[in-house]
Amino acid sequence: MAWANRLTIEHLQTLPEESLKSFATNPKWHVAEIIHHIVEAGDFYVYRIRGEFAKVAGEKITEPEKISDLELLKSQVGTIDAALKECVKLEDIQVEFENSRKEKVKRWRSTILSQAVHHATEHRAQIASALEAKGFTPVDLDELDLWSFEINRG
Repeated sequence: MAWANRLTIEHLQTLPEESLKSFATNPKWHVAEIIHHIVEAGDFYVYRIRGEFAKVAGEKITEPEKISDLELLKSQVGTIDAALKECVKLEDIQVEFENSRKEKVKRWRSTILSQAVHHATEHRAQIASALEAKGFTPVDLDELDLWSFEINRG
């Protein structure tokens, strides 16, 4: 996931600024919002697993307004993804937290980690669709699969 998140942001850094406002069907769900959501949600998964957020650079995780803003976001997602990787070492217990509907729920740490990976994958696909819908070069999702990761990491 960390590898795919990094490559996605690096791809976005090669595109024109107006690509950040690309969307497929909902103008409020544009590329800048989606990549911000991936990073911010990742930090919430860290919080749910270990009870504290990752210590990211900058004051907070913000939606990029310019291509140059993606550099800080890339640093932040790197820190968050490293924190999630460290969470693998924790005992797989049920943790309790308040969900978005203000309900107390219990989830296994392993379930939260699995959801973090699934969540980022789902939204990278939305980024690819949004870019393609507006005529920009989309993220090549075939280059972000696990086979590519295995081939390219060595």
